[in-house]
Amino acid sequence: MSDETPPKLRRGWTTGACATAAVKAGLQILWGEGTPTDVTITLPKGETPVFALATVSEGAGWVEVGIEKDAGDDPDVTHGALIKARVAASDGGVVFRAGEGVGTVTKPGLPIAVGEPAINPMPRAMMDEVVAELAGEYGKMPDVEITVSVPNGAEIAKKTWNPRLGIVGGLSILGTTGVVRPFSCSAWIASIHRGIDVARAVGLTHVAGCTGATSERVVQEMLGLPDHAMLDMGDFAGGLLKYLSRHPVDRITIGGGIGKMTKLAQGARDLHSKRSQVDFNALNEWVAVDISGSNTALEAVTAAPELAERVAREALGNIKAILKDAPVEPSVVIIDRAGNVLAKAGL
Repeated sequence: MSDETPPKLRRGWTTGACATAAVKAGLQILWGEGTPTDVTITLPKGETPVFALATVSEGAGWVEVGIEKDAGDDPDVTHGALIKARVAASDGGVVFRAGEGVGTVTKPGLPIAVGEPAINPMPRAMMDEVVAELAGEYGKMPDVEITVSVPNGAEIAKKTWNPRLGIVGGLSILGTTGVVRPFSCSAWIASIHRGIDVARAVGLTHVAGCTGATSERVVQEMLGLPDHAMLDMGDFAGGLLKYLSRHPVDRITIGGGIGKMTKLAQGARDLHSKRSQVDFNALNEWVAVDISGSNTALEAVTAAPELAERVAREALGNIKAILKDAPVEPSVVIIDRAGNVLAKAGL
């Protein structure tokens, strides 16, 4: 075994931080003298990262700067994307526009109003602050139109939750701290929360959270649910259900393969293989045959098919325990790898 310490994962910067840096550099060029090679901004927690300028374009009364997003060691779909901000005079105050590859909000429930560019509140506040700071420095009025764009952003957005959240045409400009922390679960869980917010805002009475693409397809077809009712739960059953307990929807169906649903049945809330495991000795008590030597839950249910129904009932019980007294009616669907339904509970 190696005694070497694993390398520390490198942090990166959010799309909101990159857009803010691009706005600052653009205003320095528009209002100041010359073009800097890099720009420094101050993040909400006081950090001061430096961003190199990737592109600069100028015209009559406007400047557009591009910053290449560095997500550090996080597997972020926007890593390497060019985040561009064009600054020009506005008729009054700071006005935000969605350029190429930046989405527009079309459904209520998000922190940005319907019809607005998908630029979240904290990035907006960061850019507002930069405009105010430089307007004071250069003796200008803080009246700036900011158009944020991401070349190829519409294509990248297909790999995100934006289409289901009702954000059309491209990516969201995100970030609450400006920092991307590698392999953080927080962004995924936040997207689950926003999915619930949207479902509530548009009046959905039945939503579903599934562990993967196959279970999602089966559950959606079985229940006839629209895309925006499908919450991208993944392994974060606890994160979904705890938020739902505080922000209820009438009905929730949790779907997944026998392995992950067995872990949920045994009390796990994070279903990732690194953070929870099936206890086969405990599982053995649920059936008449000996399955303690099984390597997988699928092997166990093959030997004892009745196990699937017990897992569904136990999972439903644990879901109810997490929801507590929330006015939410839960149900469970368990499938095999081919998408065949092995068991249901609560339906």
